[in-house]
Amino acid sequence: MSAERTVWIVGATSILGWTLANTETPGLRIIPTCSRHGRGSAERGWLHINVETPADWAELKQQPPDILVYCAGVCNVQRCAAHPKFAWAVNLGGVEAMLDAVPDSTRLVLCSSDHVFAGRPEPYVESTPPDPLSVYGQTRVASERCVLDRRPDALVVRVALPIGASMNGRVGHLDWLRYRHSQGLPMTVVRGEHRAAVWADDGAKRILTLAQSDLRGIRHLAATRVSARPQLAATLCRHLGLEAAYGVVARETLGRPHLGHIDLQTEHRDALAAPLPAVIDEPFRP
Repeated sequence: MSAERTVWIVGATSILGWTLANTETPGLRIIPTCSRHGRGSAERGWLHINVETPADWAELKQQPPDILVYCAGVCNVQRCAAHPKFAWAVNLGGVEAMLDAVPDSTRLVLCSSDHVFAGRPEPYVESTPPDPLSVYGQTRVASERCVLDRRPDALVVRVALPIGASMNGRVGHLDWLRYRHSQGLPMTVVRGEHRAAVWADDGAKRILTLAQSDLRGIRHLAATRVSARPQLAATLCRHLGLEAAYGVVARETLGRPHLGHIDLQTEHRDALAAPLPAVIDEPFRP
């Protein structure tokens, strides 16, 4: 019988990280990590790592995992725009500190974003040159390049919009709708944004399978079709049984760069490149 492999999920408070941390996979022992400010993580026994702080990676150097899946980062587009130095320090500085600590023996997977692109009618594949609109997207592009330059054997997985439960029950498109409706708070979604929305558990399973492969370079988590934000909100509200009224605002009227039509597709044709089912076409995953 083969030995169990250890997997660190760095940034386990994100939607994708939280799902990865709670995905049981035979042969893998999942160890979640989060920043020292991660609420509710202490009682779970999680490791605490402020990714941009080199000293916080000491435990990894002492007992390196077999696989490291890196999901950490400041993902709030507005916050990154308002505090660009902070965004660069965490999103790129964290990756640099991680690369300084992780040994070559550890399989490395960086979870990136469709925010490396701006939006256009044609599909985006792995070889499409990035054209980020936002500070957040720029930090993601730089992080990808840093990883692939320093670790050519690493894998970068670009994920668009994972839909699933959050750690605190308030963030992510699903819990955001559920929470704000329960509190009687207004809800506004963006018209003109189309993205590859997939169930987070489908994405997590695919990423853990990719992590156990020897694939390298860039991979997209493609969806069977893209979802418009109002269409996605209507689908989730129907699944949740919410008779919710929400406002719709055009992306062009927003005071910050906002994604347009981003259809993540792939130029690969192996089994691990098959598109994942779009949320708007699938049964509900509570």
